[in-house]
Amino acid sequence: MSQSRHQLRRPFAAHDRRPSPRWRTPVALAAAGSIALTGFAALPAAAEQPEGPGQGACKTQEDPQWNGWTDHAELGAALRHIERNSAGRVEVSQIGTSTLGRELWSARVGTGDRVLLVQSAIHGNERTGTEALLGTLRDLGTSRDAATEHLLSEVTLVALPMVNPDGGELNRRRNVLSWSEVVERYPQLADAPRAWYHGLRGDGIELPGFDLNRDFHPDLDYVPRAGDLPGRQVDAGFFLAPESRAIRDVYVALRDEFGAVDGVVDLHHMGPCDRITGGPQDGKLISVALDYPPLGAADGAAYQAEWPLLDQDKSRRYALAVARGIQRAYGEQSPLAGVGRYYHPDEREYAGQGRSAFALNGSASVLFEVRGQQDDLGQKQRGMLVRSVRTGVESLLSAMASGQVDRLDGDAFFALPDYGWDSSAD
Repeated sequence: MSQSRHQLRRPFAAHDRRPSPRWRTPVALAAAGSIALTGFAALPAAAEQPEGPGQGACKTQEDPQWNGWTDHAELGAALRHIERNSAGRVEVSQIGTSTLGRELWSARVGTGDRVLLVQSAIHGNERTGTEALLGTLRDLGTSRDAATEHLLSEVTLVALPMVNPDGGELNRRRNVLSWSEVVERYPQLADAPRAWYHGLRGDGIELPGFDLNRDFHPDLDYVPRAGDLPGRQVDAGFFLAPESRAIRDVYVALRDEFGAVDGVVDLHHMGPCDRITGGPQDGKLISVALDYPPLGAADGAAYQAEWPLLDQDKSRRYALAVARGIQRAYGEQSPLAGVGRYYHPDEREYAGQGRSAFALNGSASVLFEVRGQQDDLGQKQRGMLVRSVRTGVESLLSAMASGQVDRLDGDAFFALPDYGWDSSAD
């Protein structure tokens, strides 16, 4: 594949007119109560940003708050409730503990040979994924229709709904972990410089911590070495934080059990005001941007010799299944269907992200970037975007169960619109 393939401007693909996945439709989603809008705390008035092309103004909160989102204590209670109500379908486990002593939870459902690992809130202030996963787990745990039964016989879903609870309680991106605590665990790092992705403060809070989404290494047995520090943005991370080690351990255990982890989904947020360029929603606010692993030029060619399981086309097929599922569920013009490609120039290289490390081990890896941080979103936007994320994850599960994800053309991913960063000519 050409190094600049993603830069080629292509017409937006025609809307996929094939029948919707049997497992989820917009009506089924609404009936299942995937978006619980009642009981949310009142949020402050929104500040309008300058109007751009297309419909609707971009709105963010003048006094950012995060009331109404599931916190760590509520998550534990919700997962236990889901497990009890599932009559044995959903298995909830503690996979680790954060630096400040909060449990890291996993929820597993399904008995199929195809495995999807989905993680949310690795950045503590990005939590639509947490809400979406709770809704999905509730339905999969209790629905007895034939489509759900079939899906669960084909796919095993493992959800990690809040992998940075310390950052989440502070409404900030980083976790909480001092460098001295790192050295206490790894005394071989006593004279090494701090890792480049460790900071002494974050989001205005005077507490040290890591950007956990840089703390991964494709060598899943890697042990930190002083000579590797501080590292660079384009390098692999070092598994220095308990949260990233817990995620790795879940992945390794699944690989050992099943032979491979088919897919990994990483649920995130992006800026609040980006607008779609091209396609039927040209000029409208994007809802969800999707991406495959950012591993540099020529589809990660520099990694292929050492990591021959890397399959970027597979990641694009999985991302395309998400996009088409959302579009089928809501129609081309719905704000819920405002999907496109995430920023992905050839020089963008993040080998230390979990999605990259797991892709180098052979998994398809899909990034969701939801428009707006959690404290940007008013109640209406929040409900809409949680619903889009949930539909995307469930569409991927359905495509895995039916085998449709294997039949897609990965190059069709490039026909999805971007949101203004693609400036090359046809």
